[in-house]
Amino acid sequence: MERPYAPLWLLAFALGLGGCAHYSPMPLPAQAASARTDIGSAPLSTVEIERQVLMHDPELQTARARHQIAQAQLLQAGILPNPSFDANVGYLLSGPGDATAWTLGLNEDMQALLTLRTRRSEAKAAANQVDAELLWQEWQTLGKARLLAVDIVEDEALAIVQHRLLESLDTRRDALQQALERHAIDQLSAAPDIAAAADAHAAWDELQRRLLDERQALNAMLDLAPNVHVTLSALPESPPLDSRAVTAAADRLAQHRPDLLALAAGYAAQDARLRSALLAQFPPLSFGFAAAQDNSRVRSGGPAVTFALPIFDRNQGAIAVERATRQQLYDEYVARLRQSRDEVLGLLAEHEQLGAQRQALASLALADRQRQQEADIAWRRGSIDLRTYVDLIMATATREMNRIALEKAAREQRVAIDILLGTGLPGALPTQVTAP
Repeated sequence: MERPYAPLWLLAFALGLGGCAHYSPMPLPAQAASARTDIGSAPLSTVEIERQVLMHDPELQTARARHQIAQAQLLQAGILPNPSFDANVGYLLSGPGDATAWTLGLNEDMQALLTLRTRRSEAKAAANQVDAELLWQEWQTLGKARLLAVDIVEDEALAIVQHRLLESLDTRRDALQQALERHAIDQLSAAPDIAAAADAHAAWDELQRRLLDERQALNAMLDLAPNVHVTLSALPESPPLDSRAVTAAADRLAQHRPDLLALAAGYAAQDARLRSALLAQFPPLSFGFAAAQDNSRVRSGGPAVTFALPIFDRNQGAIAVERATRQQLYDEYVARLRQSRDEVLGLLAEHEQLGAQRQALASLALADRQRQQEADIAWRRGSIDLRTYVDLIMATATREMNRIALEKAAREQRVAIDILLGTGLPGALPTQVTAP
């Protein structure tokens, strides 16, 4: 009786284990590291803020792990399917035979080879989709950081005007309170001015809460502790918006905007899945070689074929699902493309309208400054009373606050247009963006 070749089996098993990946634990930490507390004392420009956000934003750091996952899936899709090997041993227990029977078979799944190309195409398109989505998320994060910088700088300018107005209103309120105590005026006459001071305090408190929220949101994007004060430099002058260039860029959104490129890559991946489903409608086929020996040492061998009979299931359900999904992605892409262009043109019209309003208020700025100077001189000379003086301050401060609000809205619209157009994005789709 022949002895099985146990050493050879053990050697093959050991070699197989040597090529396997091994498990290593990664325990969760009991406490996460604290946010940064130092960013320097120099004022940060918008460009520096964008660079810091790309380096430190926690959400971006987490999202970039998706690239590694997509690359691993791409690697898996490109690996050839393993052949299958089967073996049986029949030891002689009784009868006229004088040998150990055995059967060996080596098979390869031909359907897996048939769909290998489409699966690779699907994984490649899916990886491109992930990279485009990551780039779009990075650009949207930069846009959010830009908006926060605009809001903080403009709201701090607004706070200066509000504080000056608040001081004047408080001075008039205190004078009225003293007049009331002396019974020089009645309560009905003083009520409007006292109410105006109270409203100014409410507006001041609301502005301070908004500034705190904006600063904390920016600190979170910079991975800074909430109590760290980030000093921002003055915003650069915005060049005039070229309406023709914006309209032309809106017509080319499909060529460079990452979210549209991501949708296009997702559509390509789905198209590859549909082709794989169509190929899978053919009967599953395995082809290989089989050899055998019976107990009387009679040996045989030859090709072995295994396939399913396509009587009931011809993968028609999966094909219908993949075809419908492809149509859904097609409709989604067309709708997003149309919506994106309309959003750009809508913002462009709003920006042009806002520009006319800003120009009208800007023409009054010089006259307001001159009027304020004349009022200050008249107040020091005693030519006007306190109420008239504060009314003049309130009128000029209100127009100044309106100018700041319009400037803030115009800058926010410019940032929104840049985000929608993908202005400033690189031409390629890197896996990680390290500079704006």
